[in-house]
Amino acid sequence: MDKQRLTLSVLTLLPLAVACGTGTGSSSVGTARDGVTGVHWNVESLTVDGRTTRSPGGAYLRIDRDGRVSGNLGCNGFGATATVRGDRLGLGSLRTTEMACGKTPMAFEADLARAFGGDTLTTAVEGDDLTLTTRAGDRVALTREADAPLLGTKWTITSVGGGDVAGSLPAGATAYLVLDGRRGSLSGRLGCNSVSAKATVRDGHITLGAPRTTRMMCDASLMDTERTLLRLFDGTADYVLDHRSLALTSANGTQVTAVAEE
Repeated sequence: MDKQRLTLSVLTLLPLAVACGTGTGSSSVGTARDGVTGVHWNVESLTVDGRTTRSPGGAYLRIDRDGRVSGNLGCNGFGATATVRGDRLGLGSLRTTEMACGKTPMAFEADLARAFGGDTLTTAVEGDDLTLTTRAGDRVALTREADAPLLGTKWTITSVGGGDVAGSLPAGATAYLVLDGRRGSLSGRLGCNSVSAKATVRDGHITLGAPRTTRMMCDASLMDTERTLLRLFDGTADYVLDHRSLALTSANGTQVTAVAEE
């Protein structure tokens, strides 16, 4: 049977187990979590038996504050659980997707998986750099990648829908949103027409005014997408910003996901 890529959304991830303590012990744990968790760490290199190999690109590690671990090993995505005790980090068994890539990324991936899953790692954070060291002395060097800012970023829309149904945009659709905090406005495209509106961002919500659009006619599928996106306007939507991904959910149930344009 052909191997198919598994999505991380089907992985079963358990809450973060954090050692509890009193006095200085408790403070130490808090410092470690604050320094390591909630950050998108790009893997820069891996040193095994004194030999350093640069990452083929795309490898990363993220430990969310609620305990969910996600990442990429150089080819395949993975999920796991985490235990943080002081400056020690333990990752549970890695659950990975099953893509096949070239020889170089697969070799890097195998070594990185052993480093992450072999034993407890010692963490050292210095500025934007994180070093994870195994008991054997192997090291993973990582660098913090900043989250995309909500304001001023061009958010390219990747899916739109409502309730439990969401679909990708039709071929040829150009849809994006840009929020301007200084002007208190939103601009963008909806698949066919350009759009602008007043916009206020506050406490995890975006309040959008009535939309102003151009009046071109396009293919029926593009117009259907546009009509759905217009349901975001003249109301309030909740937003969730996760690194370089943005999710919007309006009061009427319209759901939109977008990614920050490189």
